Amino acid sequence: MSGNTLGTLFTVTTFGESHGPAIGCVVDGCPPGMALSEADIQPELDRRKPGTSRHVTQRREEDRVEILSGVFEGRTTGTPIALLIRNEDQRSKDYAKIASSFRPGHADYTYLQKYGLRDPRGGGRSSARLTAPAVAAGAVARKWLRERYGVEIRGHLTHLGPNEIPFESWEHVDANPFFAANASIVPQLEAYMDRLRKSGDSCGARLSVVAAGAPPGWGEPLYGRLDADIAQAMMGINAVKGVEIGAGFAAAAQLGTEHSDEMSPEGFLSNHAGGILGGISTGQDIVVSIAIKPTSSIRLARRTVDVAGRPAGIETHGRHDPCVGIRATPIAEAFLALVLADHALRHRAQNADVACDTPRIPAVATTVGPAHSGSPLEDPDPEEA
Repeated sequence: MSGNTLGTLFTVTTFGESHGPAIGCVVDGCPPGMALSEADIQPELDRRKPGTSRHVTQRREEDRVEILSGVFEGRTTGTPIALLIRNEDQRSKDYAKIASSFRPGHADYTYLQKYGLRDPRGGGRSSARLTAPAVAAGAVARKWLRERYGVEIRGHLTHLGPNEIPFESWEHVDANPFFAANASIVPQLEAYMDRLRKSGDSCGARLSVVAAGAPPGWGEPLYGRLDADIAQAMMGINAVKGVEIGAGFAAAAQLGTEHSDEMSPEGFLSNHAGGILGGISTGQDIVVSIAIKPTSSIRLARRTVDVAGRPAGIETHGRHDPCVGIRATPIAEAFLALVLADHALRHRAQNADVACDTPRIPAVATTVGPAHSGSPLEDPDPEEA
């Protein structure tokens, strides 16, 4: 199987299956000399892991990461960093009834058509369980980006099914199971998920992730565009069906006078471009939004076919997220970190000696397009709000 590696200089190769003995990844290209331990990685895995609330899958995985290589006496050596996460709570018997049929909306059918065989236990390699190693790798990238460039990456849920979540403050995000930047709407979200779970159905979600502090110049103008690589990485997250940079699809309804981000010596006057122009970072906050489809594994009866092509019905039982978007914020943050770390190294390799006499335009706090199409880049000043 090809297609398991992300990146050019800072690369991540994942391995494992949902119900195998372990999952993990190999991170290659991390610069040497950075202090790194399991304690730097574990908090991000804890944010993503299952069983953290009644609104997500009740599979109980500690997701304890082990560093197997690439670190000596507490510092990265520049050699490949192998990260291992052992699976501890598989229930393979839950999938016995679907081994001979295809779940609508899932990868069962396409995997069998491509490889001639598949692992039906938890979706095998197509499971969202495989985002855990990427989150671990993203923690390494985030630490390096923060220490080397001061880049901070944050995300939040903006929509849960039909429920829009107005942004209030970043301080709310890690204080509720939805990663919502709005504490007052949490009871509404909980009631919605309780009803959804009882009905046996699922829903989609939308979230935004913001990287602050990236300097101008990262990215290539054609086939290594920063926005293109971000979009590719985000589409590599399970269940993602749409990616927007900045104003995204809302740009189609804007006029040029509205969408183009005017500049002044004091800073950009808006950020509809989402911090990227011509595939190259502007120095503004990089703003990405993703749309996540409803979970394919639901217990309501659905029409399908079996492996012989005959009509069949299917009901998926077991432990599944009624909305995979609830736990997706740490995943999207990790994937953005991986792309930015890769582009930081690529820029350094070719352009470290470039000098530009034009002063850098400061990044200013703005919102991106209409309220539904972007994310606040920083909390509003309470005296100005």
